[in-house]
Amino acid sequence: MDTFFKSIPAVKYEGADSTNPYAFKYYDANRLFMGKTMKEHLPFAMAWWHNLGANGVDMFGVSTTDKSFGAKPGTMEHAKAKVDAGVEFMQKLGIEYYCFHDIDLVPEADDINETNRRLDELSDYLLEKTKGTNIKCLWGTANMFGNPRYMNGAGSTNSADVFCFAAAQVKKALEITVKLGGRGYVFWGGREGYETLLNTDVKLEQENIAKLMHLAVDYGRSIGFKGDFYIEPKPKEPMKHQYDFDAATAIGFLRQYGLDKDFKMNIEANHATLAGHTFQHELRISRINGMLGSIDANQGDTLLGWDTDEFPCNVYDATMAMYEVLKNGGLTGGFNFDSKTRRPSNTMEDMFHAYILGMDTFALGLIKAAELIEDGRIDSFIKEKYASYDTGIGKKIRDGNVTLQELADRAAELKKPALPGSGRQEYLEAVVNNILFK
Repeated sequence: MDTFFKSIPAVKYEGADSTNPYAFKYYDANRLFMGKTMKEHLPFAMAWWHNLGANGVDMFGVSTTDKSFGAKPGTMEHAKAKVDAGVEFMQKLGIEYYCFHDIDLVPEADDINETNRRLDELSDYLLEKTKGTNIKCLWGTANMFGNPRYMNGAGSTNSADVFCFAAAQVKKALEITVKLGGRGYVFWGGREGYETLLNTDVKLEQENIAKLMHLAVDYGRSIGFKGDFYIEPKPKEPMKHQYDFDAATAIGFLRQYGLDKDFKMNIEANHATLAGHTFQHELRISRINGMLGSIDANQGDTLLGWDTDEFPCNVYDATMAMYEVLKNGGLTGGFNFDSKTRRPSNTMEDMFHAYILGMDTFALGLIKAAELIEDGRIDSFIKEKYASYDTGIGKKIRDGNVTLQELADRAAELKKPALPGSGRQEYLEAVVNNILFK
């Protein structure tokens, strides 16, 4: 199949010395790292909404990119043309997964029954087009933020009827996710938050969000969904304050409402930036709580205060991200490129350049993260830094075998403790640079 991207060859690995713009410099799918191939470490996914839908529209200007793929937008013919283009695009890049919102796949009708019929038709078509390929769904979700009915949220809405519509969308999106073989299902609370506390019952809203998630888990398991559910944290935009502010907040919410056995985090790099964190911080907090599940691979611009969804190019950030992923033993989900080309990058060729950039960035991050771990200097330093907890009073603290009086007696005996050892931050940053640039 070579219909939409005739001028673009299948993208292959050629190595770091290649100057071919349609070749991978670092992503070598079959190269082994720590017992797994690069492809297994990096299950990349195409974001249906950005890659097949985003056409350069922003709040200041109209579209700059033609994503009609030869059909009239807003029709089922266009929905099927996006399938054809998406499959061809993924095959040329060797990408085996995609992610979707329900209304990315089909145009939403005025009647939810018609929308659901369209989803059935389109998912049948998608299964037929991917038959005999390795292409499958990574995760699905429902768009519960775009339609005006969700102006006050979905699970957090003040309208019981709107809550019913949110539940109906989740039900259908789960069915389609299972039908397409999805490994996960995501809740992104795009409008689950508030603009002002003057008109908001926070307790009711959070309880209702949890109720919707419990209903989704129960229904998903009843229809054979065995994967993880995910929360995708984001602090703001479009709401001034969203309830899934960051990983720590979302994890606390899941534990409070008894959802932590079924849910993990889908961490987006750009959302970490908006929360005032680094990408690695959000991954680390998720990992140490046993809740690192999937990743939205993009980056933001620290000079801008909104979600820019840029393709990742920062190798340092990618390295530290892959360090966390390797320490986690991998992901139950994958790496979804929730990224879009810049508005002036408006050709089909730019779509390929963007994905090659993103895939190579994370591949190089994987290479360097593996080297950091194999080098061992960072792990050795951290082990030594906390060595006082391996024996004596420190071990008793860790084992929970000590009283407050015993600790106070130890302090009285010492009279004055020695200063903790040096944190050696500059030395460790030099180690990272040494690995990155050797």
